[in-house]
Parts: sequence; structure tokens; C-alpha cells
Amino acid sequence: MTTELTRCAWANPANPRYLAYHDQEWGQPCHDEVQLFEMLNLEGAQAGLSWETILNKRDNYRRAFDNWDARKIARYDQDKMAALLADAGIVRNRLKVAATITNAQAYLRLKAELGGLDAYLWAFVDGEPIQNQWTLLGGNPAKTPLSDRISKDLSKRGFKFVGSTIIYAYMQAIGMVNDHCVECFRHQAVKE
Repeated sequence: MTTELTRCAWANPANPRYLAYHDQEWGQPCHDEVQLFEMLNLEGAQAGLSWETILNKRDNYRRAFDNWDARKIARYDQDKMAALLADAGIVRNRLKVAATITNAQAYLRLKAELGGLDAYLWAFVDGEPIQNQWTLLGGNPAKTPLSDRISKDLSKRGFKFVGSTIIYAYMQAIGMVNDHCVECFRHQAVKE
């Protein structure tokens, strides 16, 4: 007999890609530079849309943005920008596409100065994820004083689409914050 797993309320059981994201990635501490850069840009692309929309386009984003190679993205010209804006596989928003190019340039500067997003981000939490205790009924915030601080610092460094709400969602996604509800089967697994 199979028992149904309890998951965070946002995990759409009708979308296998969404369930896999919840079960295997969301909230898992991430230290991979490419994935950190990818998620920062995908969270920005998600602004005003659902995460499910972006997740369903994730493979298209990887293809369109050279597998998140920041060196290549930083050199995109107007022709590449036009091609991206014509690509139905991604969100064709001029500001968001331009922000990804700007973010690649800002990322390369941050990497030269501090070693990369991994060293930079995890220093804000002394290398350890914040362990929250939310319930299925909710309670988790849209932003926090820490996401405010990171957002302001990233903005000063030239990053775009890094408002505090976007950064808090990013912190959740990359595991800087364990916001799986306590009833979710992943809460304890991510905590260990």
C-alpha cells in the first residue's frame, strides 16, 4: 500500500515537473555557481508570472542562454537580443532579457571580486541555511530584513530584477532558507 506524501501546499500535484522541482531541488542548499546564476535570473524572469510558467520553460531558457554561461551572456549584442525576443520558448520581455545580460556582467565582476555567488550569498547566513518552522497554513513571509539587505547590495553591484521579494524566493529556492512547511516530507530531509 502506498501512502501519499505530504508536500508544501504550492507543489502542484498535476504537474510532474513541478513535483520533481519541489521534491528534489527547492530548498536544497545549492553551491553550484551555474545553478545559482540560473536561479537568480529565472526568479527575476518570474516577476509578475507564476513560477510554474518559468519552470515549464526552464529547458528553453538553458538553450536560449547558452546553458547559463555568464561569459557568453555578458557579450550578447543587439542581434542576440533580437533573437531572444523572438524566441517563444522564453518570456519575451525586453527588460527581463536585458536584465539577464546585465546580470551576467555584474556576476562576472562579483566573481572577480568575491569568488562568485556561492561565497557571496552563503556569507550572509554564515554558511548555514536558516531553518524556519512554517505550517501548511502558511506564515512564511514574502520578504525579510535579510532579503532586503541582499537585494540592496545586489542592486548596488549592478544586478537587475533583484527586488527583496524576488530575492527571498531565490533564497528559498537555493536552500539559504528552509521554508518547506514542517508537515512536508522534505522539511526534515533538507534540514539534515
